[in-house]
Amino acid sequence: MSLSDADHDLVVEELGREPTQAEAALFENLWSEHCAYRSSRPLLGAFDSEGDQVVVGPGDDAAVVELPDCDGTYITMGIESHNHPSYVDPFDGAATGVGGIVRDTLSMGAYPIALADSLYFGDFDREHSRYLLEGVVEGISHYGNCIGVPTVTGSAAFHDGYEGNPLVNVSCIGLVDEERMITAVAQQPGNKLVLVGNSTGRDGLGGASFASEDLAEDAETEDRPAVQVGDPYTEKLLIEANEQLIDEGLIESARDLGAAGLGGASSELVAKGGLGAEIELTEVHEREPNMNAMEYLLAESQERMCYEVAPENVDRVREIADRFDLGASVIGEVTDTGDYVCTFDGETVVDCDAEFLGEGAPFNDLPFEEPTQPERDLPDGVALDDAFESVVASPNTASKRWVYRQYDHEVQVRTATPPGDDAAVLAVREAGAAASDDGETGVGLAYTAGADPNWTDTAPYEGARAVALENATNLAAKGTTPLAAVDCLNGGNPEKPEVYGAFKGIVDGLADMCSTLDIPVVGGNVSLYNDSVAGPIPPTPTLAAVGTKDGYEAPPMSLSGEGELLLVGARALEGDAEPRLGGSEYLTQFGGTDRFPTLLDAPDAFIETLADVADEDATLATHDLSHGGLAVGLAEMVHEDAGASVEVDAPNKGSVAELLFGEQPGRVVIETTDARAVREAFDGVAPVYDLGAADDSGALDLTVTGESLSYDADEIAGLRSTITNELE
Repeated sequence: MSLSDADHDLVVEELGREPTQAEAALFENLWSEHCAYRSSRPLLGAFDSEGDQVVVGPGDDAAVVELPDCDGTYITMGIESHNHPSYVDPFDGAATGVGGIVRDTLSMGAYPIALADSLYFGDFDREHSRYLLEGVVEGISHYGNCIGVPTVTGSAAFHDGYEGNPLVNVSCIGLVDEERMITAVAQQPGNKLVLVGNSTGRDGLGGASFASEDLAEDAETEDRPAVQVGDPYTEKLLIEANEQLIDEGLIESARDLGAAGLGGASSELVAKGGLGAEIELTEVHEREPNMNAMEYLLAESQERMCYEVAPENVDRVREIADRFDLGASVIGEVTDTGDYVCTFDGETVVDCDAEFLGEGAPFNDLPFEEPTQPERDLPDGVALDDAFESVVASPNTASKRWVYRQYDHEVQVRTATPPGDDAAVLAVREAGAAASDDGETGVGLAYTAGADPNWTDTAPYEGARAVALENATNLAAKGTTPLAAVDCLNGGNPEKPEVYGAFKGIVDGLADMCSTLDIPVVGGNVSLYNDSVAGPIPPTPTLAAVGTKDGYEAPPMSLSGEGELLLVGARALEGDAEPRLGGSEYLTQFGGTDRFPTLLDAPDAFIETLADVADEDATLATHDLSHGGLAVGLAEMVHEDAGASVEVDAPNKGSVAELLFGEQPGRVVIETTDARAVREAFDGVAPVYDLGAADDSGALDLTVTGESLSYDADEIAGLRSTITNELE
């Protein structure tokens, strides 16, 4: 680890001397792209983060949002990436990503109630991609299942751009109220800094720096020491100990020990409060002998929290830590000097301004190239049955059951709509929650997360707008009103103008659509330098969003077999709309290029209306149409007890391929017993088309502009079992 020459000169100017070895390493990590957002922060002002529901916005360990009509009941929202570690060590890299986002939740005083994972790998046909997938899923399931936090939603995508650098994005929701909430802002000089949790070793040393550079060809061996090793059983004890500490009002502020370890957590904690700290590193409880000052400061050993505690409460904090078999060390205290000072065996090894350490890194003013969309060049001669079977069976659109069935989604007994639907729905039964129509007290909290690299690779700005609209449609299809979102913005090496231009495109596109939909983006994470010898990743804007409704009932994705089928929002069926296949799985399978589809003119009105319609008694099933288009959406709704007979005609400008496989987000299939009411609700908002009717056939009979297909539920299930068949 070493500071760049320019950064070194700034540090020398500030300190008036050469930095010590520990100071240089601390600055190198805290001023890294991973911690300081040097290339991305100039762009992040595009996001709207305010709203009456927002209690704590960006900048803390997690955001805090108030649930509507819940009398002071809050949720926390956080998201983070563990991309480089998951390439080097899939199991531990992914597992510690879960542990870290859960501790971000704890540091707000909240109890974690749900996880979502969004995973991106190279082509599924490649053995190395499957190796990474298996290790990552095992790591997430092991850690989440052991700590008793359900993984309820997420996504998995495959694209050759991730071959040398997969992405593992994990988000978490916590539950807290205004009396229990704390923040990562130090409160009072004289308070003690107490390190609680696992002992400190040398694992994860320099992890923040490692996450801020391109992956080298030998990363899997040479960078293994930078990957943390998790212990979920200790994390579970830490979760329960944190609850006890919060219950007794013993914590003034808290910070998770994540990137840059103790040095990062403790310096940021006091800097946010405009205060300083004096820390004796030898007081840290460790598990390895002969550790030096830099190792104490920067090791990213897991399952550790830094608490600010009033002096009179220190003994009680020790007692609770001991009860849960956790270590507890008083490592220093908060000061009013504004200086961050660390000593090691009585020798001062760090002495610098805390605010400069955390905020002094200059932003990067990088050149960028505006991305352009491809011209239309479509494949010829693709038979309809070949297209249907190839797209439905693609790993990108096939069932992800192999992934989510490894996660315990029922622990905590909150999951009303389980994984495999457009969004999970959780039951929030806290006191003061709104009463639903059936008299049951509670709020339904819908949760969705994901992105589509094919979209944003084709058109970064337009694709990112589509990602936001798709996630909002997932929420509205379950009858919930979007409340807030967090994002994980993943890109390649920003020093390459074409890469930075694409990254700027996904930031602006995501921000614009979230603003249009009135969804505040209350926090997030940026991960750059996702570049390797295989090249840069596609720009990938993972969005994790929540919505709310009274009660927990939501229309399922699966057909009931008793209603009419309507397609809402399909501009590709309008004679004056040019249908497009850009970003579609169809083009991935058969080659060719096209521009990205045009979205609805009034997406905000569409989402609001859809949420209302989905909540009506006449609505029997709803399903967002996006990945794979109408063909995949209908295939996902059919099962052995219910099928559908569908007939549609393409407009003059369109074709069967564009109608069936175009991936314009902002569309939904609705099964209803009151088609007239649905048409009236969407009048002037979005087009509504008759598709046909659901039935009890257990088959999909599909006729498009005179061409017909028929598959029964077993045949469709066989097509959709690509991932399961390969990995079991």
